[in-house]
Amino acid sequence: KPSTIIDLATLTGAIIMALGYDYTGLFSNNEALSKKLVEIGQKTGEKVWEMPLDASMKKRLKSRVADLANIASSSEAGSSVAATFLAEFINEGVAWAHLDIAGTAWSKEAKPTCPKGATGWGVRLLDAYVQSLEESI
Repeated sequence: KPSTIIDLATLTGAIIMALGYDYTGLFSNNEALSKKLVEIGQKTGEKVWEMPLDASMKKRLKSRVADLANIASSSEAGSSVAATFLAEFINEGVAWAHLDIAGTAWSKEAKPTCPKGATGWGVRLLDAYVQSLEESI
């Protein structure tokens, strides 16, 4: 029975169209958690940008044969619709954030925080987040 869940995944690749390769898309059901992750991302160099997660997206997941389709009926707002699918599996009252790392998990060039190739994106962010929890105890 967690109070907070943070997941990282290369959800659809659609986030690259919106944010390119420098920002990770952040989808969350909790404003305080979103604010904290954005703030920590600024400090660690693992930048996140909050994206819309709205109940209206759920209509794009309707299915004739299942309770919920795992893919949108159209390509519009692909990242938001995919995150809406994930949100359906989060229990009420649990603070949740999905970080879509499709654009930041791999780099074609060396950067100050990582060499060319797999970036390990999110390790610094999550480490700093956990440290911030320890500081608040």
